[in-house]
Amino acid sequence: MHSLHEPTHLPVEVPDPAAQDEVTDVPLKIEDWLTVIVMGLLALITFANVLVRYFTDQSFAWTEEFSVFLMIVLALVAGSASVARNRHIRIEFFADSGSPARQRALARFGALMVAVLFALMAVLSARMVYDDFQYGETSPGIGVPQWWYSMWLPILATAIALRALGLFIRRGRRA
Repeated sequence: MHSLHEPTHLPVEVPDPAAQDEVTDVPLKIEDWLTVIVMGLLALITFANVLVRYFTDQSFAWTEEFSVFLMIVLALVAGSASVARNRHIRIEFFADSGSPARQRALARFGALMVAVLFALMAVLSARMVYDDFQYGETSPGIGVPQWWYSMWLPILATAIALRALGLFIRRGRRA
């Protein structure tokens, strides 16, 4: 008989996510390190702003604008990593049911649609960057050129599209 404080089962070991990564031509460490760097920058500037606000009743004007920019970069970098690792959003009932051929076809279709979506996003956002540059748009908070922020959207959208294309190719190789 078990006492109330004894566990009735052994703890489940959580597998290391990096150990499950597929082999890719471009290392997934790029997204991992970018995530660490962006999170570190967010923590540092937020902490610095809190300290300055606490001790001086003032705040750095640039921190909110830069934090929003970094959060968008973080979301796109994490999106690239999730696509490359085949962990993007999907309805598992449909994706994981049926024959292996059907699952592979759905996985390839999903990867292709992600690639198309982010390729279109890259093209359209490149136009936005061009407009920001051409018309001299400045950011609302601190007045720096807006293209300094917006230029990262087509770059990161292209990275996601390429990661999705790589996933599409890898899923095609598995027969």
